[in-house]
Amino acid sequence: MPFRPEYEAPPTAGMPLGLADLGGPDPAPLTALAAVWLGVEEVQLECSGTAALTVALTALAEDAPTRREVAIPAFTCPLVPLAIRRAGLIPRLVDLTPGHFDMDPQRLSDACGPATLAVVPTHLGGRVADVAAANAIAHRAGAVTIEDAAQALGARCEGGFAGTRGDVGFYSLAAGKGLSIFEGGLLVSRDETWHPRFRRAAKRISRWQPGWELRRSIELAAYALLYRPHGLGWAYGRPLRRALRRGDLLGAAGEHFSADFPLHPVGRWRRAVGARAFHRLPAFIEATSRQARSRLPRLALIPGVHVFTDEGGTWPYLMLRLPDQATRDAVLKRLWPSRHGVSRMFVHALPDYRYLGIMPGGDDVPHARDFAARTLTITNSPWLDDAAFEHVCAVIEAVIASR
Repeated sequence: MPFRPEYEAPPTAGMPLGLADLGGPDPAPLTALAAVWLGVEEVQLECSGTAALTVALTALAEDAPTRREVAIPAFTCPLVPLAIRRAGLIPRLVDLTPGHFDMDPQRLSDACGPATLAVVPTHLGGRVADVAAANAIAHRAGAVTIEDAAQALGARCEGGFAGTRGDVGFYSLAAGKGLSIFEGGLLVSRDETWHPRFRRAAKRISRWQPGWELRRSIELAAYALLYRPHGLGWAYGRPLRRALRRGDLLGAAGEHFSADFPLHPVGRWRRAVGARAFHRLPAFIEATSRQARSRLPRLALIPGVHVFTDEGGTWPYLMLRLPDQATRDAVLKRLWPSRHGVSRMFVHALPDYRYLGIMPGGDDVPHARDFAARTLTITNSPWLDDAAFEHVCAVIEAVIASR
């Protein structure tokens, strides 16, 4: 079959940028627009969600120098422990609740003590975490909560926006997120007295790097051009299939991360691009949420498939748990190389990434490993039309029926 890039769907439902976003009058600052929408006093912009977490941890560690550990789920983005170490702290892994991405409350309670600086509940893939439980356990130990809402900008949680229910929260504006400036991160806090400390920490660890900003600006322009059905085959599909042919699963999932990730201020042009696009974000979230809700019943009909859902989350993709790893792997063998936006969240539980090394708590995380082994994602991009979605469902059904 000839290569037809117009058939490529992205792995996540990112909001496309338009030409009007790239130039024109400067609107209100992106941080001011985000603060009004989220209902917080202030929002701080960093060059990535990872950078925002690093800044927050650096400031928090200065306030509590005897507390050096940060409790995190044993299944999450590998950049989280890298950010913790970059801030001079120690990631402590906590196993998950069986069959779910939330940290097990008893395991989390056992992990927290006098050395705990922070607990990081994670809103995974737009699905909302139990922040109330994390708050209670963290505060009982004298620690703070940092909500990882990197994949959940706009999600609703416990009477407000995800990311604003804990003590501190951060969001990602990376490629393929609901709103993207290619790389960027937003940092918020319920306690406004923290923001001067965040700004001081950012000024100390983040330096203007024109080379990085030029690179990100070029990447953002390319993203505006290629993050469309006709361009994704070149920008995403070909590199994906090349990595899969090599057996490079981390490359296919984009997980060759480095501890030396950039820390630098975001330039004026990228800030303005995000601000111009911001007004479309609520409608985009509502449209993708409607699409997700319309497709969930079809997935629920497939025997042995569990679809993660909630009332307030966003829907960058649909997250599924299959009966066992062999079934999940058989489905991915057929669908990951396809142009239908089927993928994995993260390839491994955190202890199984070689480049992360040994982390406290990583020797006993069976539920995190099970979660990594049995889950996959289906894009919720509007560019995966109903016929393509039905094909994905039919493949999953056929694989399960054959086992």
